[in-house]
Amino acid sequence: MTTSTPRHPPGPRWRISLSNERFAGLLWQIVVVAIAIAVVAWLWSNALHNLSVRRISTGFAFLGREAGMPIADTWLAYSPKNTYLRAFIVGVVNTLRVAAIGIVLATVLGTMIGIARLSSNWLLSRLAAVYVEVLRDVPLLLQLLFWYVLMQGLPAARAAWKPIDGVYLSNRGLILPSIPIEEGNLWVMAAAAVGLIALYAVRRRLVARQMLDGQPRRLWPYALIFVVGVPALVSWGLGLGVSWTITMPELRGFNFVGGLTLSPEYFALLVALVTYTSAFVAEIVRSGIQAVPRGQWDAAMALGLRRSFVLQHIVMPQALRVIIPPMTSQYLNLTKNSSLAVAVGYQDIVSIANTTLNQTGQAIEAIALIMAVFLTISLGISLFMNWYNARIALVER
Repeated sequence: MTTSTPRHPPGPRWRISLSNERFAGLLWQIVVVAIAIAVVAWLWSNALHNLSVRRISTGFAFLGREAGMPIADTWLAYSPKNTYLRAFIVGVVNTLRVAAIGIVLATVLGTMIGIARLSSNWLLSRLAAVYVEVLRDVPLLLQLLFWYVLMQGLPAARAAWKPIDGVYLSNRGLILPSIPIEEGNLWVMAAAAVGLIALYAVRRRLVARQMLDGQPRRLWPYALIFVVGVPALVSWGLGLGVSWTITMPELRGFNFVGGLTLSPEYFALLVALVTYTSAFVAEIVRSGIQAVPRGQWDAAMALGLRRSFVLQHIVMPQALRVIIPPMTSQYLNLTKNSSLAVAVGYQDIVSIANTTLNQTGQAIEAIALIMAVFLTISLGISLFMNWYNARIALVER
């Protein structure tokens, strides 16, 4: 007895006719794409022709020439004798300094303000509401200029404010104690970072087991092993000595020596971006928490769980599914808004590209580099947030 393979019903046949909707749609798409390519090609050809008429060279060969521009605030070694490529790398690092630290601080501050808006304390909730409404309605550029003017109005270094020992605030910026890190100790720090990741995974496992049987588990033995024991073992195995010497800033003459200095331009930009973005993050967090059904709170409180435990382990994991998508937009906005640094003289990628443009006349190349940097950073943020959003999304059964 032979079995015949089941036949699939034949698909719709293509007809090369404008009356066929699929063929007409494909044709129009090809026409639109061809027109777009033709317009871009014409614009590019016209730009090259105009540049050649004015005897302006094109290409990125200028990146290998000496820059000759000073960059005052940078974490990388740089001098005006370095190339334009080195200057652009310094600009990218300066932009990432603002974006990465700003995202972390805005998330923490915005989450706290958003939770405060839902507090049963009348004064606390009203203060949080005023914070959100005021900062959201004032333009970011105006806030940036306000903080920069405020920094310039601080006392000089000799009369700097000293809120705590080793911390100074003056018109030279915010000066903090620093910890110089030797090259060998980087391995110990890497082991500590791996230990923290392992501790986080163990903590999730312990919380999951507690949710099953209601028995709390101690976390500190695992913290002692992963955060203290593993780095100590790596240090002993490599023969490294972990010595942390805190360098305290000292006033010598008219300026501070030692420590970590946050320039007035960087500090004003960071504060403006964090406070402005945190107001939007607070509203996102508030709406995400309110999107969780009230029955979740009532059921958890009926079991005798603490309010902080309910918020951290029951409500927030569900609220994140509502919070993450709009939070991604705020992270992208903060990154792109960092380009306002040019208004206060902080030398990020936009400021350095503008200086390069004025010195070399390579306008198209400089703007293309700015676009490529922000596109790369934005795509990286979007990919990470989309991955995290997919990880916490509800699984259909």
